[in-house]
Amino acid sequence: MYQPLIVLLQAGYYAEPHAARYDAATMGMFVLIIAIGVIGFLVQARLQSVFKKYSKVQFPGGMTGAEVAEKMLRDNNIHNVKVTHVGGQLTDHFNPQTMTVNLSDSVYSSTSVAAAAVAAHECGHAVQHARGYAPLVLRSQLVPVVQFASSAATWVIILGLVILATTQNEVLCWIGVGLIAMSALFSIVTLPVEYNASARALEWLQASRTIQGIQLTQAKEALSWAARTYLVAALSAIASVLYYVFLILGRRD
Repeated sequence: MYQPLIVLLQAGYYAEPHAARYDAATMGMFVLIIAIGVIGFLVQARLQSVFKKYSKVQFPGGMTGAEVAEKMLRDNNIHNVKVTHVGGQLTDHFNPQTMTVNLSDSVYSSTSVAAAAVAAHECGHAVQHARGYAPLVLRSQLVPVVQFASSAATWVIILGLVILATTQNEVLCWIGVGLIAMSALFSIVTLPVEYNASARALEWLQASRTIQGIQLTQAKEALSWAARTYLVAALSAIASVLYYVFLILGRRD
């Protein structure tokens, strides 16, 4: 999200007479961000591969993703959430504002293990909402803050650098870093939300005997890879914050 700033900040830094003092920690964080980006690409590719593989595996129950979702909602006494269809691939999500579990093309009508796992995972979010799961509540409260922070951070830091170059005042730069940190916080809070939703899904799939045996193991693998994408995103967000911290510190005389 903030990678274009890296080039800008580095260019501004090397224009300074004290470029030789560029902190090794800053370069280390830059390399780490790139490495995490590569890992993220590989994890996403693996997720796509696993989902494609288990989309071809049918489970004995023969229920579609939509039917799995509806059953899980009923079993958890949730009757005010509607299961709907949305276009795209892996665009599945629970929307607490419209109270809908939205299932994608490859999940809604599919009777595969992957579809059942994804449908149950999204219903896991609906269960979290119904039970008042604290991390989900916190994440929902952070959404408007993060939306503002994401749009404002770039311009705040750029303006901060201009002021820093002329007055040595770092305040605005640190405000920009704080805005970026809000996005990192959102990514961190998302982790327990996603892992807990998967745990609820797998627990219900097993308890309801919707999926059993090897198919349950396959469902667990699919959800595990999905969760890793959020882990990589959180690590990347944290590394980005540290990068800007070290970079601003490195500009001090």
